[in-house]
Amino acid sequence: MKSSTRSIETEVHSQRHGTPGEVFAAFLKLGVTSFGGPIAHLGYFRDELVVRRKWIDEAGYADLVALCQFLPGPASSQVGFALGLLRAGPLGALAAWTAFTLPSAILLFFFAMVAASIEGPVGTGLLHGLKIVAVAVVAQAVWGMAKSLAPDRERASIALAGIVCVVFVAGAFGQILALAVGALAGLVFCRADAARQATHLAFRVPKSAGYIALATFALLLVLLPLLAAVAASQGLSLFDAFYRAGALVFGGGHVVLPLLQSEVVATGWVTEDAFIAGYGATQAVPGPLFTFAAYLGAVVGPQPNGVAGAAVALVAIFLPGMLLLVGALPFWEGFRKHLVAQAAMRGANAAVVGILGAALYDPVWTSAIFTPRDFTLAFTGFILLTIWKTPPWAVVVLCAAGGVLLALA
Repeated sequence: MKSSTRSIETEVHSQRHGTPGEVFAAFLKLGVTSFGGPIAHLGYFRDELVVRRKWIDEAGYADLVALCQFLPGPASSQVGFALGLLRAGPLGALAAWTAFTLPSAILLFFFAMVAASIEGPVGTGLLHGLKIVAVAVVAQAVWGMAKSLAPDRERASIALAGIVCVVFVAGAFGQILALAVGALAGLVFCRADAARQATHLAFRVPKSAGYIALATFALLLVLLPLLAAVAASQGLSLFDAFYRAGALVFGGGHVVLPLLQSEVVATGWVTEDAFIAGYGATQAVPGPLFTFAAYLGAVVGPQPNGVAGAAVALVAIFLPGMLLLVGALPFWEGFRKHLVAQAAMRGANAAVVGILGAALYDPVWTSAIFTPRDFTLAFTGFILLTIWKTPPWAVVVLCAAGGVLLALA
């Protein structure tokens, strides 16, 4: 067993001989072609980087995906960051994140710049269609996550408890409470399903770097709101809001929707209509869903906004997930073997289903569905996504066109 583990570790370590330029080119290709959300992104990564380029073996890739799905943050972006780190060190990690993120962030920034100038029945219908497609996309996410994360009575009940928490306790605190309740319930009800798994992941990240990354993550989470309040700085407040949202996302990119809604809509920084329209537009672009932050940072009411706001929001929302990843890499092999940790995460993931289910109603449904025609268009999008497996960008185009036709009817 020890010799086998060493051979796997040697195989993984031997892959670190690329250049940041090579990593940037590979991920730029993925950044402009990876439609379909986080699960699809992982499939694109596997085809390009495991099968074709052979940067890592199948076992190592599977273990890396398991780690990134366990941690808060954008799983596909974390996997890409780790693969860049594996291939070309810290500069490779930065190159991977930049190349995969920028295409969609730039597209959403330009949409933010023109969205406010869209007027008349056609413009109104287009924006309404984007809000309707958000209903279909979030409903698909809730449906898929419920089947995988809350498939039995125990976890379905935890999901229901998550809904109760966010409905009766408003704001980000309700979502944190739901995750805490879910983790505690998982310790009680989800231990039977936890199983020990072998690990194949071996990155040359020293434990000292892991401790520094984890300490930085925690300090920023605690100090940012205090510094923003003391300095009365809108820039710090903006960074803090998006940092906290990125730090609390379990279960996939769509879960960032209710977290961001509580940070930017409830505070009056972004109108609810602009928020939902931007989320709909995010479904039409490739790359990670977290680039929705670039749109929001560009349209927030108080300055900084525009280019500066987009840059602040984009860096802030991705930073906690990357710090957690670097912090976890040296310790993952030992930690994942603990049944207690697995059980707690099963419960927290079930609570995530409840959090997203509550967001499906408010603000997504309540801001988009006003008539039976709206419902028909949203349901059509849902069927196309779930049954016909239509690409999300095509559903966005269809619903946007449908919104225009409804406005002209």
